[in-house]
Amino acid sequence: MDAIRQITELIEPTVRDLGFEVVRVLMTGGQRPIVQVMVEPVSREPMTVEDCARISHAISALLDVADPIAGTYRLEVTSPGIDRPLVRRTDFERFAGHELRLETVTPIDGRRRFRGWLVGVIDDDICLRLPEGERRIPYGAVKKAKLVLTNDLLGAAQVERRS
Repeated sequence: MDAIRQITELIEPTVRDLGFEVVRVLMTGGQRPIVQVMVEPVSREPMTVEDCARISHAISALLDVADPIAGTYRLEVTSPGIDRPLVRRTDFERFAGHELRLETVTPIDGRRRFRGWLVGVIDDDICLRLPEGERRIPYGAVKKAKLVLTNDLLGAAQVERRS
């Protein structure tokens, strides 16, 4: 099992018990890697610095005991932010109607990068409305996807926080 998956499986129950969801775990760097854990509140309330500190302490204790990373590393706990990455299927469902940038692992009809509006998820495909028409991208072909910061997205974030 790779380190990212091992870390994710290790920390998810504790993060969930604290009232948050793991959005993504990344590991970057060489000699002293950075382990970035992106989380968001289940309640969709805004994240606070205190939330990040509390989650960081809990995750750090788990990683110290399980020791899934050889050598030293730096742990960062972050919020996904407004122009967040879309990682899970539920992210693509939740943010339907918003503009995004999407990159595929391999070219689809000669291209790997797409920018358009997220229509939603049908079967196992991410449906986009592009300037040239609708396009379905297999979920498994998505390398990375991220929302584009627009006035509509900012407005939706304000409404979500008030709910």
